Amino acid sequence: MTPRYWKRAVRELSERDPVMAGIIESHPNGRLRSRGDPFTTLARSIVGQQISVKAADAVWSRFESRVQTVAPESVYAVEAPDLRACGLSGKKAEYLRDLARHFIDGKLEPGRWQGLADETLIAELTRVRGIGRWSAEMFLIFHLLRPDVFPVDDLGLQRALCLHYNRGRRMPVTRMRKFGQRWLPWRSVATWYLWRSLDPVPVEY
Repeated sequence: MTPRYWKRAVRELSERDPVMAGIIESHPNGRLRSRGDPFTTLARSIVGQQISVKAADAVWSRFESRVQTVAPESVYAVEAPDLRACGLSGKKAEYLRDLARHFIDGKLEPGRWQGLADETLIAELTRVRGIGRWSAEMFLIFHLLRPDVFPVDDLGLQRALCLHYNRGRRMPVTRMRKFGQRWLPWRSVATWYLWRSLDPVPVEY
């Protein structure tokens, strides 16, 4: 599913920011898409924490083969040592099993989430072990397709801002937050294109 707001967001971002317009023009066919599966999206965000996209894809492939069906029951049925054999750290293996248990026990209720404000949902998700703010933001972007999430802790976003807007120098997080206001209310879309400027293959969670 592609967001209905995408064309409008692209048009407005291009009109107000020449640098962003050039990035968008270089990637005319890309779109943010949702997998439509909240458990898979959260599980992928845990797997992808603090490793490269390529490494995360390799670990996820092994993880998917091991559990066969990426669903709470099948993931929880696999013991932590077997999950670690997929290339996961011990903590990530524990986090994935804990996430599965939250879904099985009904402690996480995806049916409620569409109606929650971004910060309210982030606060709820980050109560789960292994889900920090970055993982929650990836969920808002890639599952709920929220239009205005700006994940300043994301390394790819930091590199892209450094490259395109700060002459190759690191941009402090406080300045990143202020800088990103130029893209309101489409910061998720701007972030997606900044990721594309570093890697033409779309990231998916």
